[in-house]
Amino acid sequence: MLRALVPSDAPELARLLNDRSISATTLAIPFPYTRKDAVEWIGRQDMDRKQGKTFNLAITLRADGRLAGGVGLSSVSAEHSRAELGYWVAKEFWARGYCTEACRALLSYAFRTLGLQRVYASHFPNNPASGRVMEKLGMKREGYLRRHVRRRGRYVDLVCYGVLASDLRARKDR
Repeated sequence: MLRALVPSDAPELARLLNDRSISATTLAIPFPYTRKDAVEWIGRQDMDRKQGKTFNLAITLRADGRLAGGVGLSSVSAEHSRAELGYWVAKEFWARGYCTEACRALLSYAFRTLGLQRVYASHFPNNPASGRVMEKLGMKREGYLRRHVRRRGRYVDLVCYGVLASDLRARKDR
């Protein structure tokens, strides 16, 4: 299930994200990740959503509502009708399909509700599991950006993917 993050999520969010393996696979999540980080980040979500800049949601388990990860759209551009997809799943929930399921729902929202025409994402080369998620979503590998971002004091590469609304419509028509 996807839902908005609320202040009471801060302790669990901090616990789940204070994991070096999560930080190592994402650009935006620092390590260590503190409760203060979680409180501040959750506090910005309503304003960012109202401004149309980002749409970040909690991934929760249907059975008990536990927080399992997060999924979001950032760099939302009405002018260019596009956004960047980002996600993370706590290590204890890896390889269960939660990320793919959540991302599919968010892509549907991006294309049907927001009316976007393109969603893109990237991953570090040392995180091929993230690339597999992107491929399951129907995203196409579009490029490899060498030394594109600075991460922990060094430049790292990114593998880039994208999907168009028309790509997903074509898949459904088959």
